[in-house]
Amino acid sequence: MAKRTVPLVLLLLVMYGVCVPASAQVCRLLAKPALPLLSTQKDINIGAIFSFHRSALLKMHPFTSEPEPTTCISFNLREFKFAQTLMFAIEEINNNTQLLPGVSLGYKIYDSCSSIALTILSGMWINEFKKWKKNVDILCIFFLQISHFATCACLSNRNIYPSFFRTIPSDYYQSRALAQLVKHFGWTWVGMVRSRSDYGNNGIAAFEEAAKQEGICIEYSEAIFKTDPQDQFLKTVEVIKKGTARVVLAFIALGDFVPLLKVISQHNITGIQWVGSESWITSRTLAETKEYRFLSGAVGFAIANAKLVGLREFLVNVHPDQEPNNELLKEFWETAFQCSFSNNGSGGCTGSERLAELQNEYTDVSELRIANKVYTAVYAIAHTLHNILKDIQSSTKKIMDLSYQVLEYIGVVKFTIKTGEEIFFDASGDPVARYDLVNWQPVQDGSLQFKNVGFYDSSLPSEQHLQVNQEHVLWAGDSGQLPVSVCSESCPPGTRKAVQKGRPVCCYDCIPCGEGEISNGTDSSDCFPCDLEYWSNESKDRCVLKVIEFLSYTEIMGMVLCIFSFIGVLLTTILSFLFYLHKETPIVRANNSELSFLLLFSLTLCFLCSLTFIGQPTEWSCMLRHTAFGITFVLCISCILGKTIVVLMAFKATLPGSNVMKWFGPLQQQLSVVFLTLIQMIICVLWLTISPPFPYMNLSYYRERIILECNVGSALGFWAVLGYTGLLSILCFVLAFLARKLPDNFNEAKFITFSMLIFCAVWLTFIPAYVSSPGKFTVAVEIFAILASSFGLLFCIFSPKFQDGC
Repeated sequence: MAKRTVPLVLLLLVMYGVCVPASAQVCRLLAKPALPLLSTQKDINIGAIFSFHRSALLKMHPFTSEPEPTTCISFNLREFKFAQTLMFAIEEINNNTQLLPGVSLGYKIYDSCSSIALTILSGMWINEFKKWKKNVDILCIFFLQISHFATCACLSNRNIYPSFFRTIPSDYYQSRALAQLVKHFGWTWVGMVRSRSDYGNNGIAAFEEAAKQEGICIEYSEAIFKTDPQDQFLKTVEVIKKGTARVVLAFIALGDFVPLLKVISQHNITGIQWVGSESWITSRTLAETKEYRFLSGAVGFAIANAKLVGLREFLVNVHPDQEPNNELLKEFWETAFQCSFSNNGSGGCTGSERLAELQNEYTDVSELRIANKVYTAVYAIAHTLHNILKDIQSSTKKIMDLSYQVLEYIGVVKFTIKTGEEIFFDASGDPVARYDLVNWQPVQDGSLQFKNVGFYDSSLPSEQHLQVNQEHVLWAGDSGQLPVSVCSESCPPGTRKAVQKGRPVCCYDCIPCGEGEISNGTDSSDCFPCDLEYWSNESKDRCVLKVIEFLSYTEIMGMVLCIFSFIGVLLTTILSFLFYLHKETPIVRANNSELSFLLLFSLTLCFLCSLTFIGQPTEWSCMLRHTAFGITFVLCISCILGKTIVVLMAFKATLPGSNVMKWFGPLQQQLSVVFLTLIQMIICVLWLTISPPFPYMNLSYYRERIILECNVGSALGFWAVLGYTGLLSILCFVLAFLARKLPDNFNEAKFITFSMLIFCAVWLTFIPAYVSSPGKFTVAVEIFAILASSFGLLFCIFSPKFQDGC
């Protein structure tokens, strides 16, 4: 394979876009040659940009009055460690005969000094843009960019950033993971603090969208930046103090969080359950600062940790003597050992210091979360190049522009690194989102340690994305119990939520369910009606069978009606017995003993038929009660009608020349009773044949009870039976009324008149009472009418006979 030095770019800092407006400051800086701080030339060179310094001193340009970076200050050990991790990965690859055989990788590493202008400038020089002129308006970066630390979800837009890839998950996934975490712990009322930057704004925007889907409400959202005045931090602290949310999500950059923490510690705010983003949740600086112990119990997602075998040995082998002219190595040594090569006294650096004996952020390999992403990015480039060169070699293609080849191949690259993690990119250039769930727990020396209590993995099924070992979590506060952060307490079963006007949906009142409605879960939004045959229990959390109501023999009302029915039967039986004993006496013979005995028999049946109305309605009892009632009463009225006609006929027979009695003798009287009763029987047979009465559960009269009653079936048949009985009663009443003043010592017409008056009054009153009475009282009214009319007939017709007999 022909060797050729090809510059590629592995951009390992925050990217600001593919095409960015070029300020005059950048164009001027492009004209100045810049050298990489760490470099080695090989077959293929990988460029990288790190913030070796936290800031840059600025000076004003004399002509444009624009600030320009001059000197970088405040050496950053962590970023230097990232650069060494890149070099470690490249050395591994170069020593690997299976990956890029015959091709060696080099590197060119620049320092951005945390400056946007220097970041863009470094990118230009990495790609050897040496012919740019000062009048350039747009800088377009067409080479591959891979970030180990840029998490903004905005960078997933392929229309704007087609050449951008990253080995760290997008904040889109972290925001959704945080929303699921908050929901998992039952926190529906949270406060938020964010960085006033793309990181904080986009992260919180994604969280708010996911939180809305999870039913989480946000009490407040405060934005801060490290350069804000003290008043802004004080305002944010006051909002946190006055808020009712006991959980605060801090989606904030570490540099922005530290000034806020200082103010919080001064105000002694405790009892807050902090939920953190990956930016600060594994910060050793915060964890080892005793003033920040109020962060104990904090939980949050950190980039998944990894163990890189051999990295520590590589790190501690760095020494300024390896490149005597490299000022960056000297500055690193001075920062690591807090000494100076320019000082020959007690504070001077001798070069004999040993990194292996040093315990600091640089030598600590227990937290390689971000360093592993640098390591992974280098291997992604290596595997992509390996695939490209393999295809070119096998197809005898010439290398034209390797930068564009990389963009095509890296999108489909898939490999496994030595940590066991499978690496690939999705269509947006993002990797699989894997996070460790970290919990801050105190240790004996007063500091805090990070303990993994779960994880989030977007490659798993959606219901398994979040896994939490909740029993291992140590919570904020003195109680050590899971904090409760809700705007309103959960509504218990039997109630529903009613959102308070003008407040978020998480703020609500608990309204008891109405009658016949239930809610069988907590925080129900609605109450649900029970089925027709069911009703809500007292607590409104369960539907139970409705009480089935009917007039039974065991209740007081049923017992009383039964007693009166039996009394009526007993009295009728006694009268029948007395009549039988005195059947030869003139008073019995004069009152038509045959019809009198038949009348007493029918009255007995009337008293007994009332019993069929008591008890649980069945198919047979429903048919029996109405037909028995109709037939027995018609039999009774027919007997009374016969007695009334006999009285009239007897009076007519006393007139000179009258022979009327021979036409209405005992046989004719009995046949008339049979004929009139037969008509009622025919009506009942037709009724039972066409549409008979049947048991019916009345669900409409009472909502909470079922009235078990007899439906009359055919309303025409029911009213025909009552109408025929009423017609005979009226006829009997009219005839008795006409015969009431006949001059006869044994005239009973006036007593029949009075009895029929009572009978008609009872049944005329019965109709509206029957229609308006609820439930089992309808049956009671009907029984009362039967008993009242029967007793009226019994006493009004037969009691005067015993008085006269006595």
